[in-house]
Amino acid sequence: MAGAMVALATIVPAAAEDDYGRATGTAKHNDNATGTIGAQVKVRYSGSTHSGHGSGALTSADSNWTPPGCWYAPTYTSAEFRKVRQSIYFAVVHDPDGDDFRGEISDENQKYAKDEYHDGDKGRYWAAVQNPDAPYEEQWACDKPPFWVPQGKKPPVKEAVSPEILAGLAYQQIQVPGTRVSLAPAKASKVNLPTWVWLDKGRFKPVSVTASLSVPGFSISATTTATPSGLTIEAGTDDADLLPSSGTCPANSDGSIGREYTAGSADETPPCGVTYLRSSGDGTFDLRATATWKISWKGSDGTGGDLPDGQYGRNQAVKVREVQAVNR
Repeated sequence: MAGAMVALATIVPAAAEDDYGRATGTAKHNDNATGTIGAQVKVRYSGSTHSGHGSGALTSADSNWTPPGCWYAPTYTSAEFRKVRQSIYFAVVHDPDGDDFRGEISDENQKYAKDEYHDGDKGRYWAAVQNPDAPYEEQWACDKPPFWVPQGKKPPVKEAVSPEILAGLAYQQIQVPGTRVSLAPAKASKVNLPTWVWLDKGRFKPVSVTASLSVPGFSISATTTATPSGLTIEAGTDDADLLPSSGTCPANSDGSIGREYTAGSADETPPCGVTYLRSSGDGTFDLRATATWKISWKGSDGTGGDLPDGQYGRNQAVKVREVQAVNR
């Protein structure tokens, strides 16, 4: 029914809908962005995210978890849905390529006119919504045509929009600061001597984004919070020893990671660092620092829980010299 979809886009430009009147969604990745999920309904995002140099979106540490690909939301009143169906019908009638499905649309409209529409009833037609950032097959897993849900009743589908679904969408909107770490020695590391690695306190703080959806008679929200929990170091070469040996440096109670090198610490072992065992020659090694963020959420209905950890990291070039020197 591709012809109906194209024609409908011309007649009803306020909504992006497929052949069944389902609403498609979009999302902007910035503060206070709005994701359109239907002609009358929007998911709104608010919160404090980072947009400075080097910031970026989190990647789930669990490869089996992804944000929701689709869901059902209360999209139309009975009058609005009637107009949508009529628009589809008239689009098909005037579509020169609509012969194959004109009868089908007509039959569907007759069914809605006879059995549904619920004129004067309190409630909404719920329609499928696609997450444009999800894999295609996940976007279209919600294939049920619009259905009526009386006000105050629970939708009869497990993918009905909920605080947990909104929490996953908010997760997708979180932007965290970059992970350019401080190093000592600062200009060039030395072979067989530890390089101190740290992130200053105050730079890595919890970041929260709230996703909310509200229409008359229906309002829910969820706040998803990312809290820094550690930093994983990769030396950029196999000829190196990590400190600690796992390469993972936990966050301190003040939010810092590792410990800043100070004069007189040359004989100490850094709580977070790397010891290079060979020179980088005329080039450099790509040290990668990846921050891990614990993710939790809380819904407007009192529900809540944890989502998979998020990760975000960057490379930075490190020159290593074959010089026996001591940091003092």
